[in-house]
Amino acid sequence: MIQTVKKYTTTNTLVILGIMLGALFGSILPELALQQKFIGTAFIYLLKMIVVPLVFSSIFVAILGLGSVEHLKRMGVKTIGLYMLTTALATLLAIVVMNIIPIGEQVSSTGLEYAKAKSIAPFSFESMLLSFIPTNIFHSLSSASMMQIIIFAVLFGVATLFLQEEQQTPLINFFNAVSEAMLIIAEWVIKLTPIGVFSLISYVIADQGLEVVLGLYKYILVVVSVILFHGLITLPAVLRFFTKVNPYRYLSDIREAPIMAFSTASSAATLPISMRVVEEVGGVDKKSASFVLPLGATVSMDGTAAYLSVAVLYIANLAGVPLDFADQLLLGITVVALSIGVAALPSASLVMMVVILNQLGLPVEYVALIVAVDRILDMCRTSLNVTSDLIVTKIIDEHEKRR
Repeated sequence: MIQTVKKYTTTNTLVILGIMLGALFGSILPELALQQKFIGTAFIYLLKMIVVPLVFSSIFVAILGLGSVEHLKRMGVKTIGLYMLTTALATLLAIVVMNIIPIGEQVSSTGLEYAKAKSIAPFSFESMLLSFIPTNIFHSLSSASMMQIIIFAVLFGVATLFLQEEQQTPLINFFNAVSEAMLIIAEWVIKLTPIGVFSLISYVIADQGLEVVLGLYKYILVVVSVILFHGLITLPAVLRFFTKVNPYRYLSDIREAPIMAFSTASSAATLPISMRVVEEVGGVDKKSASFVLPLGATVSMDGTAAYLSVAVLYIANLAGVPLDFADQLLLGITVVALSIGVAALPSASLVMMVVILNQLGLPVEYVALIVAVDRILDMCRTSLNVTSDLIVTKIIDEHEKRR
């Protein structure tokens, strides 16, 4: 255990150094930083390479480990309930902050254009729910449609519970071996983390430029402040409320995963690291991690919910359209409801923002004003998404251990 902690401490130090050097490199030599983007892209590809087999095998093995449909139902309801609770708290926090600090002076939308947003197909809850069902599981696996993969893995696992023991055993052994093999590959990829992080950060700084960041500093500060408050105050309070765990000691132990999420801006790419860290230094049982974390990587969107709430209210202020209590309540309900399933769609945050803006009657064109800093804020909100996953996983694990 001590050696494991030392290993992750060393990795954390190197990753933080990579972030600092990457930011410096991107500022001083932006042209060179832009050219080396492929290094960071290759790093993310290596992580994503193992996500699909890891998610499928982990959920399957976790369900078989639960032993019964009743246990699965109880654990599943708790998990979804906690994810919705943390998302609702993040949304509420963002709305309250934007009412206390109503940033965004009214500007005209003349000349603004955001064709990409207008090209998105009309959204409906019916189409979202239907998108969960895999009509061809092999296509879902090849296209990494995570919600469809999770649905099939759950159904496959539940069906296997009804098989005879001699039929279950080879399936359990096979997928357990697949899961372990993917985690071993993840360990190899983790060794490349400092290099990958250096490349990703330097590219973002070189591509975005400090001028853009400075131009939207108030908006960025509010978004980051909400994310930090939720991650450092709200989520630890939730963990402490449901368990006797010291939240800050736990967050310190598993900090490798949020740092990785910040660097990659991808919950899916961070999943292998989250699973390894939460088991080895977070003290979470493999059964809990294997079930809760893959689900969280798809449906947990605390950071995204907070970001979208701030962004929509900011756009409302820019457009000079005041939103009353009923409108803001509708905003909160919509963000929480969409967070469970919209991640199964491409450009999840963009889809959610367009849906909400259209529902509230706000002009989509204003998205063009804030999209310039979206990549930087994406890194922040992804880090919060992963932190929420790790908090909920710990809560579920503590409750399972009590039983």
